[in-house]
Amino acid sequence: MLVAGNWKMHTDREEAIRLAEAVVAEVGDPGSVQVAVCPPFVNLEVVRQIIEGTPIRLGAQNMHYEEAGAYTGEVSAPMLKSVGCRYVILGHSERRQYFGETDEGVNRKIKRALQYELIPIVCVGETLEERQAGQAAAVVERQVRAALDGVALHSAEALVIAYEPVWAIGTGHTATPEQAQEMHALIRRLLIDRYGEAIGRALHILYGGSVKPGNAADLFAQPDVDGGLIGGASLKAADFAAIVRAAHC
Repeated sequence: MLVAGNWKMHTDREEAIRLAEAVVAEVGDPGSVQVAVCPPFVNLEVVRQIIEGTPIRLGAQNMHYEEAGAYTGEVSAPMLKSVGCRYVILGHSERRQYFGETDEGVNRKIKRALQYELIPIVCVGETLEERQAGQAAAVVERQVRAALDGVALHSAEALVIAYEPVWAIGTGHTATPEQAQEMHALIRRLLIDRYGEAIGRALHILYGGSVKPGNAADLFAQPDVDGGLIGGASLKAADFAAIVRAAHC
């Protein structure tokens, strides 16, 4: 199981310090559950200092697909690696919706992240309109296939997929455990088809979309749900820790 907190555009420096310290205290020893926090770029270094020596790993929320260059305001894979990042979230629906990110661009970012031994948390998911039109499975399959086009994997630890139905992100609405499992099973089949049984079966597929302490255990109990990418609840250390504990079930 993997539980990763996406802090999004929240926390100034002092708030990030307090939240990171509280997460360390509340989570304690997560046992077999892998835990990561993904603060804003400006807080990566200070959060790294707080979580260093703990089981909690550092992640970033995005990166550019080029190693360096005249890309004002962007951050590269070697930059993230240099400040201690292990994970990087790529293709989040908010990046796609508000900043015009494409499947092709996400694919290029994945390849660059892997080159620098960063673990991409690759986000896929359908909008409410696409689900209501019966297109959810086709949309997610297209996103997964496009994201992984030409991406070679030699280990199940190298990459993570996060299924985040857009209609459930920050809305308070959550896919039912059965809806989540149905889509995770589709993604699992795609991964096995591409990478074989051993790697495809072992790759983590996370659920994201209004995961809370009250619904985490039911979601995580599904056979193809391997943890969660947590948004709003990751900003409250006690709630985040409760979700991590639910991943033990």
